[in-house]
Amino acid sequence: MSHYDLIIIGSGPAGKAAAIQAGKLKRRVLVIDRRDQLGGVSVHTGTIPSKTLRETVLNLSGWRERSFYGRSYRVKDDIHAEDLKTRLHMTLEDEVDILEHQFNRNHVDTLMGLAKFVGANEVEVATEAGETIRLTADKFLISTGTVTYRPEYVPFNGKTVVDSDEFLELARIPRSLIVVGAGVIGVEYATMFSTLDVRVTLIEPRDSFLDFIDRTLIHEFTHQIRDNGVDLRLGSAIEKIEDADNHVEVSLANGRHVRAEMLLFAAGRMGATSKLNLEAVGLETDHRGRLEVDRKTYQTKVPHIYAAGDVIGHPSLASTSLQQGRVAGCHALDTPTLPESPWYPYGIYSVPEMSTCGMSEEELQERGIPYEVGIARFRETSRGHIMGLEHGMLKMLLSLKTRRVLGVQIVGEGATELIHIGQAVMNLKGTVDYFVENTFNYPTLAEAYRIAGLDAFNRMPIPDEFKVKRGKGDHPAEAANDAPAAKKKK
Repeated sequence: MSHYDLIIIGSGPAGKAAAIQAGKLKRRVLVIDRRDQLGGVSVHTGTIPSKTLRETVLNLSGWRERSFYGRSYRVKDDIHAEDLKTRLHMTLEDEVDILEHQFNRNHVDTLMGLAKFVGANEVEVATEAGETIRLTADKFLISTGTVTYRPEYVPFNGKTVVDSDEFLELARIPRSLIVVGAGVIGVEYATMFSTLDVRVTLIEPRDSFLDFIDRTLIHEFTHQIRDNGVDLRLGSAIEKIEDADNHVEVSLANGRHVRAEMLLFAAGRMGATSKLNLEAVGLETDHRGRLEVDRKTYQTKVPHIYAAGDVIGHPSLASTSLQQGRVAGCHALDTPTLPESPWYPYGIYSVPEMSTCGMSEEELQERGIPYEVGIARFRETSRGHIMGLEHGMLKMLLSLKTRRVLGVQIVGEGATELIHIGQAVMNLKGTVDYFVENTFNYPTLAEAYRIAGLDAFNRMPIPDEFKVKRGKGDHPAEAANDAPAAKKKK
């Protein structure tokens, strides 16, 4: 029976990061995955596929050029499902190849099969070849991710009524689409297919959606997606979903009915823990199959068993999962590591995309923190004019007391890239003065930070240091130039 320092169940972002970290530490590590290919949900049905699909849709539809050439402009007139899947499969194959190479380079062992606990330090793996292998380890990391939530009232058939995993293998692009669930996944796919001029109805039983996002951003986003053709239906529960062969019909509690060629059910995911036999090690999950952990070490209630990634719930991001996996791997192998940053970015790859970091305006109000707001519109930047951007905005929240940046929210082209400037300033405890004192490449969308900074700065009390004119030598370069002369004079 083989013994390892660390056995990792699941090869998504958290499992990958922990495995590579263990390999770097020259420990004996094994990754078990039930798929025939490594990468987990992130590579095969989640993060990478949906973002690849988005980029393909934007490129083939000519979406980014329509402000110049008109709404009817397309790079490819007839876009088919195969056009979308070709690039998708190429990207996924590359991702798997890179991951396999990283594991080989770091001497990480892998085993394909379904793992379950049979003892405190022992797992049993049923391989696809029909073998049963028993393995032991000092420490374990559960990073099995999630599976789609499939309630009984939804008549899934894999063709016209599908979940978000099945949706990626669609045989054709429908003329009309109903998306149930205005969470991150539902919003991303709804706005993506609206870009292909598919008639999309997005249904959310609650009165609001994406509640963790600043409301100003959501109002801007809602206006844009409705302008792009998404029929957003909020605040009415679903009473019935019928598969009528040639169409799917949804009956809402408010008496309205919605028909479409296809329905995507994207209302939640469940922790993939049901087959792990967690009872054997004294672990329990919540009603959604998720594990509770210490958020500093990622240990479960059983100290030698760790869990990281989507299987522990919020924020369920590939980016945070990578970090969680690395921290868990270090702690499991008794290796010191830096603590995680409290400010992490949240990216939603919708059309338009959104990204936030730090607190929202609603959070500041709840905490009673005095603040100022700076706003910049992308159309106010020269790069925005060049790119033909009619929409897009950056919102910056600042403390009136300390002048520190407390939150940044962006909606529009490049939001998920631009957010990292705000993230860096927040993590370094920077103030609005940074954006006023520093220059940005011109023309760039990043200039929006300076515009928003000045917008807030001009309404805030002027600090004493800004009232004093800078003297010679205040600039680092000037000080360096003066140094030899001063020394010579002495």
